[in-house]
Amino acid sequence: MMRNRVVAAMRAHLSAHDFVEVETAALQVSPGNETHLHAFSTQIVAPDGSLAPLHLHTSPEFACKKLLAAGETRLFTLARVFRNGERSALHHPEFTMLEWYRAEAGYTVLMEDCAALLAEAAHAAGTRHLEFRGRRSDPFAPFERLTLAEAFSRYADIDLLATMDRDGATDRAAMAEAVAGAGLRVAPDDTWSDLFGRVLVATIEPHLGIGRPTVLHAYPASEAALARRSPDDPRVAERFELYACGVELANGFGELTDPAEQRRRFEGEMAEKARLYGRTYPIDEDFLAALALMPEASGIALGLDRLVMLLAGAPRIEDVVWTPVAMGVP
Repeated sequence: MMRNRVVAAMRAHLSAHDFVEVETAALQVSPGNETHLHAFSTQIVAPDGSLAPLHLHTSPEFACKKLLAAGETRLFTLARVFRNGERSALHHPEFTMLEWYRAEAGYTVLMEDCAALLAEAAHAAGTRHLEFRGRRSDPFAPFERLTLAEAFSRYADIDLLATMDRDGATDRAAMAEAVAGAGLRVAPDDTWSDLFGRVLVATIEPHLGIGRPTVLHAYPASEAALARRSPDDPRVAERFELYACGVELANGFGELTDPAEQRRRFEGEMAEKARLYGRTYPIDEDFLAALALMPEASGIALGLDRLVMLLAGAPRIEDVVWTPVAMGVP
């Protein structure tokens, strides 16, 4: 019942601020082109009996950006999304994503949206705090804002920007030395990205969103495949994540609208996916064509199930999902 009240409150808030609710198809030519996201895949049968591959989307992002290119200026969707191989206290193979987009708006406006929506959700839930495994966060408090460079320095004593060139190229050797110095494991086949993620998960995330929500922003450009670079520092991108109780709740971007650059990034991601997992997903050519027409915009995805879980103080995401996905028969 709390989940229903939260959904109704978020819908009402966005609609009151002139956002149009849209519904996007779950079946897509490409489920997304990020290295570590794995899709559920199927085949569509044409009237002549021929088969073609399709995938359940890992996010409605591509479809929403096509709608921005078609002329929508403020839109949101409550989409069921699907990610294979993900199941834990914080992950479920099918979950609900609240995504919203603003044309002609900077990505810092999304941080203000998040503050308003968290307060609305808490009012609807009838609670004054978010909670997970003994950690609490005040959804009504002003957000802490912390850059990745500040977080690495504060919690791991690592100079993150020193492991990147001025153009954003990463220095694996410098990162490995810094990570080893911080007392974390370094494997011979670890990439710069592997090491970055290890520090983030092990030493930074547990400190985020404690007492009040944290906006972690200015991500390294190499860790923001769909975000544009910062005009102030090409080493970082206009990407942020929202945390509460040490749990990531949302991921926002100043959207990349250069189709050639986006293709280059997707190809790099898929090359790494092929190296690690032996498979790739196609690139959505319609999406790249739409980017050429899309206005400057910002967009964000918020995990609805995680937010409700924290509002309810539940220990697992499945506690706030009406019908959890069965594990299947061995």
